[in-house]
Amino acid sequence: MRSSRAWSREWVALSADLIPADVRYRLKALGLATRRAVGDRGIGAHASRSRGAGLEFAQYRAYERGDEPRQIDWKLYARSDRFFVREAERESPVALWIMLDASASMADRLPAARGVAACLAELALANGDRFGLLALRGDGLQRVAPASGTQARDRLQRMLATLEAGGGLPDEAMLAPLWERIGARDLIVMLSDFFDDAAAALATRLSDAGREVLAIEILTPAERDFPFVDGHVFRDPETGRELVGDGPALRDAFLMRFGEARAALHARFTAAGVACATLFTDQPVDTPLHVLFGRRA
Repeated sequence: MRSSRAWSREWVALSADLIPADVRYRLKALGLATRRAVGDRGIGAHASRSRGAGLEFAQYRAYERGDEPRQIDWKLYARSDRFFVREAERESPVALWIMLDASASMADRLPAARGVAACLAELALANGDRFGLLALRGDGLQRVAPASGTQARDRLQRMLATLEAGGGLPDEAMLAPLWERIGARDLIVMLSDFFDDAAAALATRLSDAGREVLAIEILTPAERDFPFVDGHVFRDPETGRELVGDGPALRDAFLMRFGEARAALHARFTAAGVACATLFTDQPVDTPLHVLFGRRA
């Protein structure tokens, strides 16, 4: 078993890789805020109400590892043969869910997505909030349950370090646990290229269900600039389909259609109340966070 000192050295290395020093410095200018808590985004720290061990009953949720046994409703267990935790409302920070699309099309974007996720965890940590990670892959969900403190940050970063992209997105049955685990007042930040309509549909469904959802669209410079000058083989990483074409001949049509598709996506998010920011992978990983969480003068 590794010692706490060994884990500490490992985290220092992970942190340096995921959050460069200049990015970490700029994070000090950001404040993680929720629209429901303060009436608008990006204005300092929130003062929202979230669930915990308080006085006023709010709801039941499925038991998760780390919950205190005294919070389990044993009478409900006797009737249902399942563990449920009683949640009460108290004045406390919100829970941030970082939802990361880890399908095959995200392979080239995964380093940038890891950096954004790590930055979000640092913002939540500085704010005293709980934060967790949900990675969406075709073979199911990988999860770090929301918690607060440096140990929660370390667990999240270790999962990010080992996460690999592959397959498509989970089907509806695999996504079912999301609706039990994500509370009505929780904040969700979804990281994806949104090439698969299922990713955009999930973000809008969560928003329609009353969750606050922010979307960070992660794209490559090639998609922005289409710099191909000769014949090129374009391959879909999820389906394996290939298209052979001449770069200059395809450029104008691609940029027009890609721009139209992005405009339609952003309009869809706006209609659903989902704020969206874009990160190109040649930009600093904190770029979209300044759009979503920058403090207003």
